[in-house]
Amino acid sequence: MKIDIGISEKDRKAITKGLGNLLADTYTLYLTTHNFHWNVTGPMFNSLHDMFMQQYTELWNAVDPIAERIRSLGFPAPGSYAEFAKLSSLPDAPVKPPKALEMVAILAKGHEATAKTARALYPLVDKASDEPTADLLTQRITVHEQTAWMLRSLLEQ
Repeated sequence: MKIDIGISEKDRKAITKGLGNLLADTYTLYLTTHNFHWNVTGPMFNSLHDMFMQQYTELWNAVDPIAERIRSLGFPAPGSYAEFAKLSSLPDAPVKPPKALEMVAILAKGHEATAKTARALYPLVDKASDEPTADLLTQRITVHEQTAWMLRSLLEQ
């Protein structure tokens, strides 16, 4: 059935490509954060273990709205590790767990990169008058920028 929501198929396809990148970044950051939650050690263990759990929970809850927006625009959402590896701007988590503060730095950079991925999609979304996607992007950018700030604050001497 033809989709007629006031956004051209060409624009919907381009928007879903950008949302696929955002979904991949979000899932990759979720997985890295969960990995660090499991593997953090040292004197900051309790506080980082708890903070990482809050962060990976928020990221896990973010993947569904992104994927469902892609579906609402009429395209399949990426959903495999192979697709996410191709689409994400983030590297995979290190094989050997880094030290606690290195984990914090990696996650801060990951949140900054994910905010940039979301922000890069704005011009197309604005041109297409895709307000639901703009709203989703605003919410995601807010979370990623705030989380990056909090993580960077832990690294200040």
